[in-house]
Amino acid sequence: MSIAENRRARYDYHIEEQFEAGVVLSGWEIKAIRAGQVQLTDGYVMIKDGELFLIGCRINALRSASTHVTPEADRTKKLLMHKAEIKRLVGKVEQRGFTLVPLNLHYKGGRVKADIALAKGKAQHDKRETEKKRDWEREKGQLMRHKVSNKS
Repeated sequence: MSIAENRRARYDYHIEEQFEAGVVLSGWEIKAIRAGQVQLTDGYVMIKDGELFLIGCRINALRSASTHVTPEADRTKKLLMHKAEIKRLVGKVEQRGFTLVPLNLHYKGGRVKADIALAKGKAQHDKRETEKKRDWEREKGQLMRHKVSNKS
């Protein structure tokens, strides 16, 4: 079940590979995520000291958050992956000019997981091409629905 999706990532980047990583969260963040108070659009993944960190993922605290907890909406969250996978990602990011972007947050076995992608940025003409394809698919669907409804 999907929690939040970064739809902008597929528009701005060519997605090469996709990976799943666990997310280290505190209790108030889990409660806020279950209430739908999460935003992933400005997020990106950074590699530091052989570890992955999710930056820019905004989780707004609930009004009913505990008084002894000081919630920070833009806190940096650590991502959990196997060391071998992280080393492979580090190699690709440093050598070939790839970047890591979060695609979505979802539940798996009662835990929150993040799908991250190894991606390359799109040029402006590629973005226009993506927009043309999306518009054509929408128009084609409308034509097909119109054609089917006229036969009845």
